[in-house]
Amino acid sequence: MDKKIREIRGLESVKSVEKTCSAFSLVELMIVVAILGILAALVIPEIQGQSQRAKEAAAKENLRIFREAIERYALDHNGIPPGYPNNDVTKTPAGLYVLSQLTILNKYLPKIPKNPLNGYSAIYVVGEGATITDGMMVGSAHGWIYQPFTKSIKLNISGIDSEGKPYFDY
Repeated sequence: MDKKIREIRGLESVKSVEKTCSAFSLVELMIVVAILGILAALVIPEIQGQSQRAKEAAAKENLRIFREAIERYALDHNGIPPGYPNNDVTKTPAGLYVLSQLTILNKYLPKIPKNPLNGYSAIYVVGEGATITDGMMVGSAHGWIYQPFTKSIKLNISGIDSEGKPYFDY
């Protein structure tokens, strides 16, 4: 009988040891939380930087697609770029004409892309004698600045990208 009691007591003491060893102490939990906080502080800025770089890459790609569509339109229309009413270069170009000429029947673009850096897709058209300058339309609800005469399209945003290059130079 003593043997059985000792076995039971032995089991009870093992169970009590298991119960005390299965939990984390407050100090251990605080150390883990501190380590996770340090890791988060290191990773979050990197993730935020990736988001900005992704927007910059999308802006460059949208410009490339836009420029290609402008060139294809001009090739199909005897060198006249989109923007002129009825392809008459003696008339004043306008953004509405660029929109309709490039997107009609999805021939050149399915839709005018948004400028990923400011979220706008409207086009501000600059006349023949004017010059496109950095920051000329910042604050307006335009994503793009376009001059049909030179077939030049720019982002409507000022500043520099994550590599130190001005957005205007894209």
